[in-house]
Parts: sequence; C-alpha cells; structure tokens
Amino acid sequence: MSYLKSLVFLLALANVGYFLWTRGIAAPRNSFVDYSTPNSLKLASEAPAAASASQPGAANLSAAVDGADGALPSATAGASPPGPPPALLTDVKRCITVGPFPDVAEAAHAAATLRSGGYEPRQRVTEGEVWAGVWVYLALPPSAGAVEQIHAKLKAGGVEDALEMPGPNDKPVISLGLFSESRRAQARVTQVQSLGLNPGVADRNRTGDVYWVDIDLKPTDSLLNPADLQSENGRIVRLEVKACPVTGSPAT
Repeated sequence: MSYLKSLVFLLALANVGYFLWTRGIAAPRNSFVDYSTPNSLKLASEAPAAASASQPGAANLSAAVDGADGALPSATAGASPPGPPPALLTDVKRCITVGPFPDVAEAAHAAATLRSGGYEPRQRVTEGEVWAGVWVYLALPPSAGAVEQIHAKLKAGGVEDALEMPGPNDKPVISLGLFSESRRAQARVTQVQSLGLNPGVADRNRTGDVYWVDIDLKPTDSLLNPADLQSENGRIVRLEVKACPVTGSPAT
C-alpha cells in the first residue's frame, strides 16, 4: 500500500509540475529577460526582434528584401510612368525694334544691313522725339556791351552764324551751331576756345516723324548692337533697341 501511495503522490506531483510548465510559470533556460524596465519579465517570444517583426509593415519589408536582387522597392513603385518631355518651342518669335532714325535714309541703311544678315526688317514711321545733334553755345553775359563784344570777337574769328536764343533751362544763350557729326562739333568748340571763350555743349532733340526698324529674332539670337547699324558717314545717331510695340503703325 505504501508503494502505491508513493506512486500516486509522484504522479500528482508530476501533473502539477507539467501544469506549471505549460502555463509559463516556470520559465525555460533560454527565456529572454529585459532588464531595461525594473521588475519586468519578458519571454523570448516577446524580445525586441520578435516585436519588430510583428509590427505592421514588417512582413512587407521582409518580403521586399527577399525580392529580386534583394533591393528595396522604389517609393514611386506602382505609380504610372512619366510621359515624354514636352516638345521644344521652335516657333516662338522675339520681335525687337531699332531706332529712332531721324530720316528714312538712315532707316533704309539699317534695314539693308539687317537684310544682309538674314533678317526680314520692317520699317515704320511714328511721331516722336529724336536726337537732332550736338549743340555748341555760349552763355549770354548780363550786359549788352559784353554781348556786343562777344559777337564782334566771334565774327573776327570766323564764326558768323552765332544767334541769340533760349538755351538749356530756358536761359538765353548765343548759339554757335548744331552738329550731327562729332568731328564738326569738336572743331567748332576748338575754334571758339582759341578766341578765349568757353563754349558749352549739349544734346538737342526735335519732335516730328521718326523711323523704326522691326525684326524677329531667332530663338538662339542675342540682342543687336545699335552701333553696327549706323552708316559710316560720321553722323551721330543715338539708337536704342527695345521690344516691338504691341500695336503700332503698319510696317512700310
């Protein structure tokens, strides 16, 4: 009887130990213990590696790594492929205009120069202000006697076309000539200085018909140099290059 009682007791003890084992109360030797948090215990199945694998998207990442060549998929995978690049704009025109020319002859010379360069110039005439020339003058002295002395000195020195008129800032002056060529203007200044006088120099404009030349630049063309369009007669022409007007007079 004592033998049977001992056997029953051992079987009962074995059942209790098995029960505790299956419930996790008695942890196996390879259990993972996390000491990062005091008094906390974690099973091996709850280790960080297992936890990260159980997070959403971990399975997808693992599957991607195991894919072809082990490369991660692009962030744009699944998006529709980009379309072809837009065609270059080859028909865009840039219209510029050169001027103002004081007369039609100067405009015609510029147009001929542009035409020889492969352009198709279009002339037009407008109302506007244009540079008229270099004005050489003397300030008018306050006394009438001094004015007469200056006129006499100028006449004796070969300057016979001196006239009194309103000058810059509407102050009266003695005009010594308006010149469209720089060499002639400089010659007059030197002539008057040789008489012991100190002439002034200023640009003078006029209002009336002026001429412009319009051209269409190619997409690869740079802006023109206005100096290349002036005639070689030494005449001063103050030109500018700007965009063509949106509306204007018909080309001539």
